[in-house]
Amino acid sequence: MSENKTIRLGIIGLGAQGGMYAKFIADGMVPSMGIGSIADTDPARRAFAAETYPGIPVFETHEEMLASGTVDAVVTCVPHYLHPQMGIDAINAGVNVMVEKPAGVYTGQVNELLEVAAANPQVAFAIMFNQRNNPLYQRLKEIVENGEIGAIRRSNWIITTWWRPQGYYNQSEWRATWGGEGGGVLVNQAPHQLDLWQWICGVPKSVYAKVSYGFRRDIAVEDEVTAVADFGDGVTGTFITATHDLTGTDRFEILGDQGKIVVEDSKTATVTRLKKPERELSDSMGMEDVFKLFTGSLNPEDYYEKETIEFPSEWGTQHAGVLENFAQHILNGTELLAPGADGINGVRLANAIHLSSWTGSEVGLDFDEDQFLAELNSRIVTEGKFDARV
Repeated sequence: MSENKTIRLGIIGLGAQGGMYAKFIADGMVPSMGIGSIADTDPARRAFAAETYPGIPVFETHEEMLASGTVDAVVTCVPHYLHPQMGIDAINAGVNVMVEKPAGVYTGQVNELLEVAAANPQVAFAIMFNQRNNPLYQRLKEIVENGEIGAIRRSNWIITTWWRPQGYYNQSEWRATWGGEGGGVLVNQAPHQLDLWQWICGVPKSVYAKVSYGFRRDIAVEDEVTAVADFGDGVTGTFITATHDLTGTDRFEILGDQGKIVVEDSKTATVTRLKKPERELSDSMGMEDVFKLFTGSLNPEDYYEKETIEFPSEWGTQHAGVLENFAQHILNGTELLAPGADGINGVRLANAIHLSSWTGSEVGLDFDEDQFLAELNSRIVTEGKFDARV
């Protein structure tokens, strides 16, 4: 560790994401971090790194970086398939690691990463789920866990604010391909919501999905998803996402048996708390009360209270906050906002959604990983751009 108690972060991949993190650190937005070194396989990006961050070591490969002694931790800003192996390499080298989302493309490779991490608990392992640093979602998680809206009965998330024009997909050969990216909106744009949904509402037992591939864009992977999840005990949830809705909707609802949460645009939440559990209110009302309710002489608002919750959240502060939390975890043992082991949940749910759409059946979250990989490989082979995965 560096003597001034600042974590030297190695940035693997100086593209859009890695470049953003480098700027946050250089601008002082992550007080406990400095840029230790940068690695990128692209000569142009290495030249850019050397010019933009003079004096910072620049390497061609992450292996060279890990062996250099210039870093205390690394972050993997590379294509999705590479996250698990780079995470494994870092842990085996004794270097703390934060993997970018998603943790990987399929559960088999993520489980390998988790096994290595579990065998090396002395190495910090985190994932960049920056939305967990959103104070709004942190407060909503507290409300749910405290039982303030009772037991969850249903949750719904419509997140179609991921509009991407065709030019976005045309920018690189690996973008929106099975072999290069491993999927579309589920593995690129929506992992944050898949994580938050399960972080707040719990992990479902099974899912049934209708997914459209290349629906409104000239791509092989999914750009439209509707999934129905079964959480057990009659609790259900729906997840809808797309990349072709220009005006987009971001609405998250959680219905409990003693209240409700409605989140709009990930900025404002309306929390309704019933004065009594809903079934108790229902059972206490006779036909006279029903008549009064229908004729407007009985005010439903007498039975609940509403609260509006808003938090200011400037762009960049969430990512920077997760990086600072990672640094403080390494330096002082601060609890991680996003432990790396949590990364499996979103990957598993995305895999189950894909597999359900491919087989036309409801799929348990304990699905056959080999079956999923075989289905994925068949699409990579048909695509003809990349080699099938092992």
